[in-house]
Amino acid sequence: MSTFAAGADQTFATFGLSGDPGSEAFWDRVRTPASVPAEGGGWLTLFLRRGSPASIGFESWSGPVPLRRWAETDCWYAQVHMPARLRVTYQFLTDDGAYADPFNPAGAGGDRSIVSTPDAAPQPHWPAVGADDVPPVPPTRLRWAPEGLGGGRRTVRVHPVGGGGPVVLLLDGDDWLYLHPATTAFESAVAEGAMPPVTLVFLPAKDRWAEFAGRPELWRAVRDELLPLVAGCGVPSAPETLVVAGQSLGGLSAMYAALEFPGLVSRVACQSGSFWWGPGAEKLPDPFAGPLGGAVAARLREDPDLTGLRVAFDAGEHETRMLPHCELVESLTGRAGAAVRVSRSPSGHDRAGWRHALLRDVAWALTP
Repeated sequence: MSTFAAGADQTFATFGLSGDPGSEAFWDRVRTPASVPAEGGGWLTLFLRRGSPASIGFESWSGPVPLRRWAETDCWYAQVHMPARLRVTYQFLTDDGAYADPFNPAGAGGDRSIVSTPDAAPQPHWPAVGADDVPPVPPTRLRWAPEGLGGGRRTVRVHPVGGGGPVVLLLDGDDWLYLHPATTAFESAVAEGAMPPVTLVFLPAKDRWAEFAGRPELWRAVRDELLPLVAGCGVPSAPETLVVAGQSLGGLSAMYAALEFPGLVSRVACQSGSFWWGPGAEKLPDPFAGPLGGAVAARLREDPDLTGLRVAFDAGEHETRMLPHCELVESLTGRAGAAVRVSRSPSGHDRAGWRHALLRDVAWALTP
């Protein structure tokens, strides 16, 4: 929800900006988004764009918010009311595309930015990456054409951190390569002693629905094809100690693997798993309205013995419709004997909000 102030003296001065809006002196001082406490709680956050009409597109939190023009200047702005503890990805949407915010040094790829309210918990180890920055890409790559997944080759990157160690399989690996620099973050965490050395394996998805929604073919291919490739690629690794990290549908798939392939997967870092899913659920008018916990909860009610499994669950505290599904799966997993860790991130359904949980939960999963 957005509100627009009408007073010229207060609209921007409230956020510490002075000078005539649209003047060079004004633009030289701009460092936005900027937040101030909002009446009644939460935060009022100022977004500025120089140039042409646009709206702000937020990921999985709010509908688009239009920018308003200041008089006849090139200054476009919106004041957006945000709740307490929120970190969210956003873009400026125009008639000719989507763009990152040039006034914000925190980005996610070339066309997205990240804003955090002042009370959102910090994310140590994750660097600010601007729209023009290029995250490092591991030089070791494997060409993998998994059987049973519709054919086609994909490039899997492998990166030893701190000399290498247990394999951490990052589902949706391209996002962790090109949008959020996981190699840099894991290197920082290992260097500071926040986790032991690991070997990262970035697994890209070609069709997330086809691969992550209850598909044993993926995990057979990981077990029989991918991990032997990793073991033979010359990068120090310990594939026999495998942590699977996944978000959304990837989190669903990681938990599915732990249930159906216990000899392969005994450590999971799951962020906002899509536990509303069951066969055909994605075709329903309201997928979240199906049975609570979906197919995973149904499987957990069969009373599997999960002794020896370690699962760290995280979800965004603002994912109001996702949380009941997650909470049931978390509870049933613990009842089945697994060691369970549960946390909530200051976000919606957004990879920017899951980044700290990824590092923390992988470290917890590797705890003896």
